[in-house]
Amino acid sequence: MQYEVRTLSAVNAITIVTIDAIDEQDARRQAESRALQPISVRPIVLKTASVSLRQRRFSLLLFSQEMLALIKAGLSLFEAIEALREKESASEVCDILDRLLAALREGRRFSVALAEQGGYFPPLYVGLMQAAEGTSDLPLSLARFVEYQKRIDGIRGKIVSASIYPIILMTVGGAVTVFLVCYVVPRFALVYQDTGRDLPWLSQMMIMWGQLAAKHASEFATVVVASAALSAIWVRRLLRKGGVVHLASRLPMVGHQIHLYELSRLYTTLGMLLEGGIPATNALMTACATVSAATRDRLLAAEQQIRSGRPLSLAFEVNGLTTTISLRMLRVGEQSGQLGAMLTQAAEFYDGDISRFIERFTRTFEPILMAAIGLIVGFIVVLLYMPIFDLAGSLQ
Repeated sequence: MQYEVRTLSAVNAITIVTIDAIDEQDARRQAESRALQPISVRPIVLKTASVSLRQRRFSLLLFSQEMLALIKAGLSLFEAIEALREKESASEVCDILDRLLAALREGRRFSVALAEQGGYFPPLYVGLMQAAEGTSDLPLSLARFVEYQKRIDGIRGKIVSASIYPIILMTVGGAVTVFLVCYVVPRFALVYQDTGRDLPWLSQMMIMWGQLAAKHASEFATVVVASAALSAIWVRRLLRKGGVVHLASRLPMVGHQIHLYELSRLYTTLGMLLEGGIPATNALMTACATVSAATRDRLLAAEQQIRSGRPLSLAFEVNGLTTTISLRMLRVGEQSGQLGAMLTQAAEFYDGDISRFIERFTRTFEPILMAAIGLIVGFIVVLLYMPIFDLAGSLQ
């Protein structure tokens, strides 16, 4: 949940930051980890759906890519944002850029201006820009975020692409099955009634269900639409609460890959933040907003152990945030002082494993699904034609 925290900075400036936290106490702890003294904390409640819709229209990746190109071309930060404002036509994006320009004119730091619009700029992005201000290397931080977002979007895109074709197959197969049962079967029933022959039991049952569906077509359609709507609402709630991930994690093979995806996202985030110069404990608190609730609990436990003096690799191992390979890589990173780079390499290893699993799963699941749909449709057709086969056999 997001909280709006009014804080007092080290230079005694009052700022408002938006923090993704479990509760108010967690929000205060995250603010203190950023060297900010919390004054008040209140939860953020979106009053209308149009707010979230407007947030989705603002592409943080596109904004970062354009900013990186303009700054590399020699423009200052203010000039780059001003150039983006001049070419922008969407009103909601113009409002965001106008607020950024106004904050910079007042002398506030870029990270502070971003934090004031936490609904559009997540804590991860704000923390990275704050680290860039300390190193005076904004282009490098922007490039790291662009690469990070492309990797996250790449894995997500592969998962979505792999699920599109099975969904289309199931939709078409379901539509064909409904058409056969509700339209074709009742017309075959009229033909068989005139023959006066006894039908096989399975054919009788199918015809009975077909006639019932045709007789109550409006009620049947209402039930189907209502069931689809309720299922969509249920799935949407599960997605918001992380229930889909929790259920999928219990499936054989799939659960292991979901765990790897969580670790990949965590390692990518931590690697980017550590390479950007952010302290490990602050990076861990920022990374909490990018993982599921179950992983967040383990990450918070690991963060407490790291604060007490344990090495990051040991804290991650105790809390189930490593695999055999990544544990060795983390230990090497700690010994060489390149923990951020080693986390990034571990995430790349996981991404490759996930991509190979998605490819294998798609190649295996799609033919199985097509065969299942073919069997269902073929079974209905065979039951329809069984009486005809019997009649042809008796005539011979």
